Amino acid sequence: MTQGSMRQGAEGPEIWLRGPVADTVEPTRWPEPAGDEPDHLDVGPRRYAWVATHGGAGTTTLAAVFGGHDAGRNWPRPDQGEPGSVLLVGRTHAAGLDAVSHTLDTFRRGEAPPGLDLDAVVLVADAPGRLPRPLAQRVKVIDSMIDVYQVPWIPAWRIGDLTSAPPRETAALARLTGAARLP
Repeated sequence: MTQGSMRQGAEGPEIWLRGPVADTVEPTRWPEPAGDEPDHLDVGPRRYAWVATHGGAGTTTLAAVFGGHDAGRNWPRPDQGEPGSVLLVGRTHAAGLDAVSHTLDTFRRGEAPPGLDLDAVVLVADAPGRLPRPLAQRVKVIDSMIDVYQVPWIPAWRIGDLTSAPPRETAALARLTGAARLP
């Protein structure tokens, strides 16, 4: 069964599934809480590693603005204290979208290093304005496989000014990463 495929069987109607599906799915069994355990867990915000799918993708800028670990074009090393939660980053030009698709395929085939969790793709605008239709269609295909967050063209970032709050179009990404300066 492939990602984004339909599953049909005796269990019920056809449904769309996102991601790999095992032939048999066992329900999750949660242990009963012990009497002396707290009712909640105190957990900090999830830590992310920004992984560039190609040179110039923008991981350094995104890490500076939203926090997290800038892994550049390297895989993070959770065994050395780096976050195992990965946000793949690419530009919205044709070569950038090709690189994102290639890296997504690496995860799909199980060839990414063990211990990494692919959480989302972040696409950074390569120019101001709307995407041309062929590129927008490619983004739609990627978005059918995994959550996609888009970062618009930000002229101040181009000249290295990262002091202002990110634009409101990045609010969902700021919430995901736990960035302190929400737009």
